[in-house]
Amino acid sequence: MDSTQENLPAERRHVPVLLETSVELLVPALQEPGAVHVDATLGMGGHAAAVLHAAPAAHLVGIDRDPQALELARERLDHEGVGERATLVHATYDEIPEVLEELGLTGAHGVMMDLGLSSFQIDTSERGFSYSVDAPLDMRMDPSSDGPTAADLLAELPEAEIARILHDLGDERFAKRIARRIVEQRESAPLTRSSELVALLERAIPAASKASGGHPAKRTFQALRIAVNEELEILTTAIDAALDSLHVGGRIVVESYHSGEDRLVKNAFARRTRSTAPPGLPVELEEHKPSFTPLVRGALQADERERSGNPRAASVRLRALTRTRSAERAH
Repeated sequence: MDSTQENLPAERRHVPVLLETSVELLVPALQEPGAVHVDATLGMGGHAAAVLHAAPAAHLVGIDRDPQALELARERLDHEGVGERATLVHATYDEIPEVLEELGLTGAHGVMMDLGLSSFQIDTSERGFSYSVDAPLDMRMDPSSDGPTAADLLAELPEAEIARILHDLGDERFAKRIARRIVEQRESAPLTRSSELVALLERAIPAASKASGGHPAKRTFQALRIAVNEELEILTTAIDAALDSLHVGGRIVVESYHSGEDRLVKNAFARRTRSTAPPGLPVELEEHKPSFTPLVRGALQADERERSGNPRAASVRLRALTRTRSAERAH
């Protein structure tokens, strides 16, 4: 990582993934004056700024759990001349309904979720997200929270739970072997810095497996970050909360970078886009019709040009829906 990245303005540090596609999908729902667009994972504001430029009648509600992200996004939006059309809120993205209610808004016309780690969090060395720079093993997206750090999890969790996290959240083949090494290590000196964990992983992972699949620490760091921030637990609630908050005609775009994330999004979307009519019913009643329709077939991926120019784009899966009817059911 280039440490000079930390001193660059947000628009030069962050390249949003599938930017044109996500904007094209969202903008048709944001044409009316006062249309509300919720960017639930604001980050440095790349997607949000592009949407505001493309939908001049819309107002942004930008949500992020990271106070530093909100500061950077505010700077970017002000610099691009759209800051007066933005309300930024410190919250997690499962709190969309509460945020809208506090602002006196009845719902949203557009929702964007760009999941996972943002570029600036990787670039901010002291946060401990990167395996390429030595830093305290923190990994909290909201450093002001009192939740456990990655170092806390490695020092306190049972060996079997560490192995489960690495396997389930990082697809790490050598999860049990790594967990055993971590527990052995902490008997004499707990792991507190990223460089210590990287050195342990270098020893634990067989040499033959290091030749492919990227840096040997990548999967473990990903798994710990997801666990520390309870990302999958929050996402489960957040997707349904976002869908419930959309007005009829509203649109949602979600970009995932991890198989577990995408599976949750896929399943939540599937529930909203299929009929609830009992099997064998000759005619589908209005109350059984799905309330959402897909805007894209399956999941979109970045093309080769974008993947080669933006490493984050390599694993992205984009899914999008539009709300076609209210969720009210006949009684």
